[in-house]
Amino acid sequence: MTGGTQLENANPLIYQRQGERPLTAREQDEEFHDQIDEREIFDLIRSINDPEHPLSLEELNVVEQVRVQVNDDESSVSVAFTPTIPHCSMATLIGLSIKVKLLRSLPERFKIDVHITPGTHASEHAVNKQLADKERVAAALENAHLLEVVNQCLASRS
Repeated sequence: MTGGTQLENANPLIYQRQGERPLTAREQDEEFHDQIDEREIFDLIRSINDPEHPLSLEELNVVEQVRVQVNDDESSVSVAFTPTIPHCSMATLIGLSIKVKLLRSLPERFKIDVHITPGTHASEHAVNKQLADKERVAAALENAHLLEVVNQCLASRS
């Protein structure tokens, strides 16, 4: 946060990033239909920027590959994320950023569920309800300021 406001978690723990996953010969073959898996989803969301810190969600351990579930045959993706502190006011924004990244990256056939890891946030139920409501997500993305903040979270760092 800027403008002299206090950070909620001024000294977060920083975790080691996983290395980039090399593509297999099958994945490089354009003719081959490659099913979407947990690692592919994790690779899409791991570099999302935290709204408060100049760190990725992976570096803050907000997202982990073990909390991603994919069923390509049923076109479903589920991502549980863990805010760095139990009263994180950015939890909805983080969840929205993950959801938008997946909506923009995956085929439309996928049903995307983004939620807080159970027991890790004081307002878990309320945040999960917002993230699961398509109309509320759509309305949030119509807010120009909020969309700009989400896009900043999704922007690649140079």
